[in-house]
Parts: sequence; C-alpha cells; structure tokens
Amino acid sequence: MPKHLLAIDQGTTGTTALVVTLEGETLGKKSVELPQHFPMPGWVEHEPEEVWTSVGAAVGGAIAEAGIDASEVAAIGITNQRETTLLWDRKTGRPIANAIVWQDRRTSGVCETLKASGAEPAVREKTGLVIDAYFSGTKIAWLLDHVDGARARAERGGLAFGTIDTFLVHRLTSGAVHATDVTNASRTLLMDLATLAWDEAMLEMFRVPRAVLPTIVPSAGLIGSTKGAGFLPDGIPITGIAGDQQAALFGQACFAEGDVKCTYGTGAFALMNVGTTPTKSRHGLVTTVAWQIDGKVTYALEGSAFIAGAAVQWLRDGLGIIRTAAEIETLARKCTSSEGVAFVPALAGLGAPYWDQDARGLITGITRGTTTAHLARATLEGIAFEVWDLVHAMIADAGRPLNVMKIDGGASKNDLLAQFQADVASVEVVRPTEIESTGRGAAMLAGVGAGLSDLATAARMVKLDRAFRPEISSSDRAAHLQRWQEAVRRTRSSHDGKAR
Repeated sequence: MPKHLLAIDQGTTGTTALVVTLEGETLGKKSVELPQHFPMPGWVEHEPEEVWTSVGAAVGGAIAEAGIDASEVAAIGITNQRETTLLWDRKTGRPIANAIVWQDRRTSGVCETLKASGAEPAVREKTGLVIDAYFSGTKIAWLLDHVDGARARAERGGLAFGTIDTFLVHRLTSGAVHATDVTNASRTLLMDLATLAWDEAMLEMFRVPRAVLPTIVPSAGLIGSTKGAGFLPDGIPITGIAGDQQAALFGQACFAEGDVKCTYGTGAFALMNVGTTPTKSRHGLVTTVAWQIDGKVTYALEGSAFIAGAAVQWLRDGLGIIRTAAEIETLARKCTSSEGVAFVPALAGLGAPYWDQDARGLITGITRGTTTAHLARATLEGIAFEVWDLVHAMIADAGRPLNVMKIDGGASKNDLLAQFQADVASVEVVRPTEIESTGRGAAMLAGVGAGLSDLATAARMVKLDRAFRPEISSSDRAAHLQRWQEAVRRTRSSHDGKAR
C-alpha cells in the first residue's frame, strides 16, 4: 500500500518537492531554481513552461533521493506562490502569455483609479482585501486587454484562468480538472469571504468574465488524480492545496485561534489564525481564508511585506557585497550595531500595513564610518522591523497579546535575524527543525485530505529547533523603533514631497 506523501512547493524563485512519511520524516527533497523575467521596470513574469519543467525536475529529484518508486506515493499536496496569474487555452492547454508574478506592479494605475472612485470599502467588505496590484484580479484583466483577442476568447469560454495551483492541477490531470482551493481564491479580489463563491459584483468591477474561472474546492479532499504527467504514474490522488502562506500556517500546526507564524521568503508574511469568523482589519492588514477542511472554514489575518529575502539577494546580486545569501549573517556580525543606519527595503513598494505602492527603498544614517557590515546588519534589521509592523497591527486587530511567534522560510535560519526579531517584537520567536513549512503543510494537508491522518497526528509532525527570547531593554527597543518609523516616514514622503 502506498505510504508516502509528495509535496510540491512552487515558489517565486524556485520549486521544491518533498517526499514525507506519515510520521513527518522527510525522505527526499529537491529544489530547482526558476528564472524570473523583468521585461520592463516594475514588471515581473514567469514563463509557464519553465514553471512546469521545474516541477518535473523537483519531483523526480525528490523521489530519487527518497529511494522509492513513484508508485509508493499515496497522495500529493500542492502549495504555491499565490497571486501569480496566468491564462491558457482550454483546448490546447497552452498559456497565452507569461504569468504575471505577484510582485508585478503594472496594474498600479488601474488600482489607483478604482480607489479614487471610492470602490475600496466594498472590496474590503466582500473580499477582506485592499485594492492593490499585488492581487490577481487586475492582472487577469490586464492579460485579457493586452493579448490580442484574449477578452473575446475568454467570454466565449475558450480561456482558463489560474493561479499556479490551478495550472499545476490542470497539467497533472491532463486538463481534466480546472480548480483552485479557497485559500488561493481568497487572494484574487473576486471571492466573497463569507460565501466562498465568486462574487458577481467583484467580477464586474474588475472586468473578469466568469467563464475563465476555476471551480473553488476545499483545501483538503480529493481534487483529482494524475494522468499523463510524465514524471508521475497515473492515478495518484491530489488531496491537498493551499497557498504558500496558508500552507506554512498549517505546516506550523497553528490550529488554535491566536496562533501566529511568519515566513521569511522572498517577502515576509505573518498570519494569525482568527478562528471560524473572519476578522475585519482596522490597521492595514487583510483577511484571508486559512483553510477549509471537512466543511469547516478557518480564517486568518495576514500582513505581507513584499521584500524580505529579496533584499539580501539585492545585496548579493545588485551590490555584490556578499557572494551567497548565507554570508550576510557573518558579515553583519562584524559590527555590534548598525550605528544608526536604517534600511527600508521597499524595493517593490510597501505592503501592509501601509499599502504604498509608490514607496521605494531608502537607506538613512550613513556616515563616513559606515561599512558593508553596517549595511548588512541594517538589512536584517529592516526585515525584522517590517515584521514588527505586521505583528503590531495584528495585535491591535485581534485585541489579544502575542506570546509566541513561529518562524520558518529560508531566512529564518539566520540566528541574528531571529534574535533581533524577538527583541523588536518583544515576543518569543520559535523555529522548527524543518523550516520548509510551506511544503510540509502541503504534505500534511494531503495526508488529511486522503484520510491518512487528522489534525492531531499532523501536529506531531512539527519538531522544535530553537527558541529566541527578547534580550534588549525597553528603552533600547523604543529607540530602535523610533529610528525605523522615521525612516519609513521619509520613504513614504520621498515620492510625493509630503511629510506623512
């Protein structure tokens, strides 16, 4: 009897596949880099066939490392970069253009026009989101308007829209299934949070034909089975789907109301489980679906910082002051403080709680004595400050204190970052032994969806590595936060000449 779970974690900069036992042991893992394409300033694209090729290579590598036959896979879980948008021909399965990545800002003008028209309160009420180029709705309309004949083909039912989960399910099932789960649907600006259905008013506002939309399904349960994928045998059930941040929340076993996790990836994403009733944010966060299992919906508050690990990549690729991302901690430890240098990593605008798409990165406090070590430390501190902004808003919205924050993602391996995060957020920060919580969450959802485990057994798959507790004084913490808030004020005023 098949007894292993396969998780496909398709992210912004690469695809990772995990082969996991029902007890939580990772037998095989393979990561494959994914090129990003930047055709114009502010535009970020993925080539869909490169995405699919990376998935096949990652899955094949993970299965080979696990030393199993692919027929031993009992179920597949998928997690994905969420708002990235693509359209394909329903008959041929061929994409009509490159995918527009969640970081892409080309629809910012459309968003500003909608906000100026007074549309945002209705959008927030229905979807829990703000009007921003980050989300999928305006990306769909852009493709329909800018690819020749696309809108007419879409209205005739000839095109299919999907976020990456939908595209992968389509490919894995040879086009038999066109579906997305509730977590990904909740990131489109098109789904009603209360009914979990596509909303006619939102479809009209964002000019998206219903004919292109996938069926919305729960996060766990039978979604489809593999057929003709090439790198997997036919008949393996796909039983779990969740957007990457919701999968990480699940993968950290944040099953109780009030549980919080933060993932440090390309961006930084903090989510709080708020239970079975959606909490409307008053402090710049968004409300989203955490997961739907056995007919029960769990909601979350979310704050997203667009740039986190990507700031470290910029130091590496843009400035060349480190050769690998891992070197930043060693460099930052060459100084005991940033000596007043502050870096606001708004390299793609500011996300929550500011939602300022015109903001740009800013470094302040530079003196003649500033070195690359100070800049490296300021970069790590800037990431932690961004997360503090999110946590601060989360506590205010939820009306409850935060005692523990679970962290994961590539940058969570950085002890200096984790400790500074505990210091500025004044909260215990806990790191699991397996920091690939997105992939692990997808595997856990697949196990639950296949009936091979439940929440209690899934929670036992999570093991603790280390806890970081606040070490600085309240006065030092206040000084750090004042420096950060002044830097953010300057960042936001720099593009319009107004102090904020």
